[in-house]
Amino acid sequence: MSRKQSLPLIVAGLAALAIPMAPVGVQTQDKPVVQMPKPGVPQIMTLEGKFVRAAYNNEGYVILGYELVNRSVGEEWMLLEVGMTVLDRTPAYKLTRDALSLETPDGKTLPLASVNEHRAANTSALQAREKVQRDSINYFPPTASQACRVGFFADLSSRAMAYDEVELSTTRACVGRLYFHIPGGITYGQHWLNVKFEKSLVRVPFRILTADEEKFVNKNYKSIKKQVDDAFKKKKSS
Repeated sequence: MSRKQSLPLIVAGLAALAIPMAPVGVQTQDKPVVQMPKPGVPQIMTLEGKFVRAAYNNEGYVILGYELVNRSVGEEWMLLEVGMTVLDRTPAYKLTRDALSLETPDGKTLPLASVNEHRAANTSALQAREKVQRDSINYFPPTASQACRVGFFADLSSRAMAYDEVELSTTRACVGRLYFHIPGGITYGQHWLNVKFEKSLVRVPFRILTADEEKFVNKNYKSIKKQVDDAFKKKKSS
């Protein structure tokens, strides 16, 4: 991504930080606002829908959907729907399963589950619920138009194989499921999906909402599709 391209995205990113996320204890005269959590790494933008988050830098783009997770508080298995690609002139890159991790509200960092752990857990009930408890994550930069699978896991009922890597390129919009085992169960609060690209780290924040927080965000989140379209639309030539 060139400097000319990145400047308007940085400006847009600063605007995105002011999108309300959830109510806080301190009330203002207007509506309560929570600033986007700081990722702690260089990152151009974080985009938000109700249960969809996208984050990217000059190298990589990651989008996730987590409505099912928000309905699974107390359960020990987390299923995230994710999409990934690389940006601008970034060379094709093979992303491996050890490049993915989850940070939980208590500060712990958990690895992606292994294929054997996933098979032993019998997540078929989660997969069935996901069919109705989900939001679309099919929002990618316009250069990523070729569908591809993030195949770190395969359904037991499917003939598809599980693989330890996926090749990302600027033309590929790769989507799939990620599974994490959460000892003690999923809790409310701020989580992070960490994705290590070849030269950088993208951290995607997502918050498990209480019922009151969900009521609040229902009225305040913008269309994720519009945000992605606005972020990656071509500049008009002067």
